[in-house]
Amino acid sequence: MVKITYVESNGTEHIVDVEEGLSIMEGAVTNSIPGIDADCGGGCACATCMVFIDIEWKEKMNSMSEEEESMIDFHEHKNDDSRLSCQIPVTADMDGMILKLPESQQ
Repeated sequence: MVKITYVESNGTEHIVDVEEGLSIMEGAVTNSIPGIDADCGGGCACATCMVFIDIEWKEKMNSMSEEEESMIDFHEHKNDDSRLSCQIPVTADMDGMILKLPESQQ
């Protein structure tokens, strides 16, 4: 299991174990993390699972697809650290990762 911390916009932290191979979004949904709605179920068809990822962790994950980038462009709180958590498979290299959630996903 990989330990991931999801931080709500109000600062509340949720530290959970996520199985390798699941997406970061699936880990949040499985652990009832507030702020990860995942309305499309992981199909990269909405942006209700957007997270902010610090630069140190970006190199440990897959690259963003054009489809993901297009979905993020519609999110009102996007920035350079934005990713859709449904598009990121969890790997052992992500153990200890801290993700922040945008204010709009409370």
